[in-house]
Amino acid sequence: MTQKNNIQSYIKIQNNEIVLNGTSVFKIEPTDFADFSKQAYRNFDVQYPKFFKMDALSKLAFLGAELLLSPMTSGEQENNIALVLANKSSSLDTDVKYQESISDQENYFPSPAVFVYTLPNICLGEISIRHQLKSENSFFIFDAFNTEFMSNYSNILLNTNKADLVLCGWVEFFNDDYKAFLCTISKEESTKYTNETINTLYNQ
Repeated sequence: MTQKNNIQSYIKIQNNEIVLNGTSVFKIEPTDFADFSKQAYRNFDVQYPKFFKMDALSKLAFLGAELLLSPMTSGEQENNIALVLANKSSSLDTDVKYQESISDQENYFPSPAVFVYTLPNICLGEISIRHQLKSENSFFIFDAFNTEFMSNYSNILLNTNKADLVLCGWVEFFNDDYKAFLCTISKEESTKYTNETINTLYNQ
C-alpha cells in the first residue's frame, strides 16, 4: 500500500497578493508584476541580488520557494528537496521578448541575458542555487494544473526515498497575468492540513 504523504505548507501568489498557509502576508494596490515582485522582495528582506536579473517566471517561482524553503534551508547545507513544477505557457513570455530583440533587422540586438531564460525549467535552477539543492527536479507543461499528476509524482519521489521533501506546484506567467501555487509535501505527519489535498488548497 502506498504511503500517504502530507502537505506541510503552501503559498499562493496572484493579484498583487501573497498568501502563506491561508494568511495574507503581503498585499499592495494593483500594479504590474515587475513592481509587485520588487516590493515583495524588499518587504521580506531577501538578500539575493541576482533576483533582479531574472525573468518574470523565475521571479514568481523564486518568491514562492523563498518563503516556503528559507525557514528550513540555510548556509552551505545540502538539502534533499525535490522540485516539481508546471505551467501552461512554458517560457513564452520571455520567448516573445527575445523574439522582439531579433526581429528588427535595423535594431538587431539579441540579448544573452534574456535568452538564458527561454526555457521554463531555468526557474528550477535559480531555486536550486539559492537553497543549495542537488536533488530531483522536473518542469511539466499542462493546459491546466494537473493536481493528481503532481501529487502522485511527488509521492513517488518520497516513497522511493528520492527526496525527503518535495516542493511542487504551478507557476504561470504570460503578459503580466500570473499565478503561483506551491506547497511542500513530506512523509512527516501534518496536523494542520491532514484532511486537505493539493486540489482543495489550490482552489481556495
